[in-house]
Amino acid sequence: MSHFSQIKTQIRNLTSLQAALTDLGVDWKSGPREVRGYQGLTQTADVAIEQDNGYDIGFRWNGTEYELVADLQYWKQTWNVDRFLSKVTQRYAYHTVLTETTQQGFQVSEQQQNADGSIRLVLQRWSA
Repeated sequence: MSHFSQIKTQIRNLTSLQAALTDLGVDWKSGPREVRGYQGLTQTADVAIEQDNGYDIGFRWNGTEYELVADLQYWKQTWNVDRFLSKVTQRYAYHTVLTETTQQGFQVSEQQQNADGSIRLVLQRWSA
C-alpha cells in the first residue's frame, strides 16, 4: 500500500522556494491546495506540483520548515527525489542569499556558474 511521505528540508522562506521552483522550470501552484495521492488521499500543501499521472507533489509548512509531501511510489519528475531536492535547495539558497544581502545593502558584482554546478557570487556594498 502506498502513502504520503514527508521529507524534511531546510527551506523556511516561501518566496525563495517558489523562485527556486520557477528557476528549475517546475510548474507549481500557490496554495493552500490539495495534493493528490494513492486512492484519493490528499494532503494540504502551500505549494503544489501537479503531475501527469494524477499524483501530486507538495511543500507544506510544518511549523518549522517546508517539508516535501508526496506519494513517492508515483514520483514522475525529471530527477529522482534526492536530485530534485538537491536542485531545489541550491536554487533556494541562491535566492535566500540574494534577498538577505540586498536587504543589507549589497549588490551582486559578479556571478559565475562553475563546472561542478556550484555558483560563485561576488557581492559588494558601497559605504558613504
